[in-house]
Amino acid sequence: MRTDNALRDFLTSRRAALEPEDVGLPPATSARRVRGLRREEVAILAGVSVDYYVKLEQGRAGNVSEQVLDAVERALRLDRLERLHLRALLNPDSIHTRRIPPITLRARPALISMIEALDPAPAVIHGPHLEVLGINRAATLLLDDFAAMPSDERNMARWMFLSPRARVVYRNWEDIAPQMVAILRNAAAAGANEYLSALVDHLTAASEEFARFWADYRLFEHTHGVKFFFNEAVGDLRLNYEALPLPADNGQTVIVYSADRGSPSAEKLLLMSSRAASEEPVPTLL
Repeated sequence: MRTDNALRDFLTSRRAALEPEDVGLPPATSARRVRGLRREEVAILAGVSVDYYVKLEQGRAGNVSEQVLDAVERALRLDRLERLHLRALLNPDSIHTRRIPPITLRARPALISMIEALDPAPAVIHGPHLEVLGINRAATLLLDDFAAMPSDERNMARWMFLSPRARVVYRNWEDIAPQMVAILRNAAAAGANEYLSALVDHLTAASEEFARFWADYRLFEHTHGVKFFFNEAVGDLRLNYEALPLPADNGQTVIVYSADRGSPSAEKLLLMSSRAASEEPVPTLL
């Protein structure tokens, strides 16, 4: 994963995502060599010279004023997350990023006990790069047996693109998979590290879909929402998820899934749990 051209790659990707008519410019009258806005069009929209914008995109503009930065952000229609990412790329020393220790992350035993107590609500402990550090029985039944996998394969993004089961479990895989990549893109804003670089390099080589999504340069925060699952024992489930960051735990996050009270999915979660109660205990990760 190359990071030396991250600023150029990001701004180029945002230009490519816009057409002239998206930003109030006249539609193109002839075929363009590359898709999206041209540099000179962004410069016009931002009220800066083309030469200055080229220097900005190449990382040669020096200190960029707040006025110019805001104008470029508005010209490229950047959302809140994209604006934060751009500012981190322009001045990485201005943000306080969490240092990820160069050792294998582990979830605290108390966190493992907590997610076990949440059963039959599925719960997973993620590391900063979607490492699966803990998973309770309900989440194992819902997703996959991560505890049985080699430790270096316990990663949601890796599983999403390399395990055939992921496409069975996620009814809307085509929506969730790009989000996984966008979460990794967002994590990269905190700075490159060996784990993330190796993960991205491996998935880029192993999955054409991952490589395509990575090149799109989308950003995503895993906060809350709804996901759709399929379980062989109970069928389709519609579950809410909440991401609960753990500020004191090296970027770890607890993801808890729940169903609307009284809904068919709530009944199915209980049924799924009860059917598995008589089976061998499912180990959690430590």
